[in-house]
Amino acid sequence: MAIIRWILGRLILLIDALTAPRGVKRASELQESLDRHTAQLALYQFKACPFCVKVRRFLRKHTLNIETRDAKGDAQHREALLTGGGKIKVPCLRIEDEQGGSRWLYESSEIIRYLEQQYLQPAPASR
Repeated sequence: MAIIRWILGRLILLIDALTAPRGVKRASELQESLDRHTAQLALYQFKACPFCVKVRRFLRKHTLNIETRDAKGDAQHREALLTGGGKIKVPCLRIEDEQGGSRWLYESSEIIRYLEQQYLQPAPASR
């Protein structure tokens, strides 16, 4: 079973590499502002997890520069995920607020929805 999982993981990574989406081009000031806002985020993930690949492809497609942390190969990141989030489940987005508190968001669709709402929606027009 481990061999099959390894082969499938490599196949997922190969397909991801061959079909990688291009990122959005933004004005440098806008991209820098977006990068500052997303600097408080970290995505805990396993490299070959299909749901993690889904989130990483979304990040790449929308040029959201969010730190990814390998919760499988790095014991410190795995422990931080368990301690902070309460379980070793990926993908998981760690959202740090201005007061230093953290919120842990699981599920690829929920993570994508959060990122769309927080960073990709147009700002409301001022009156």
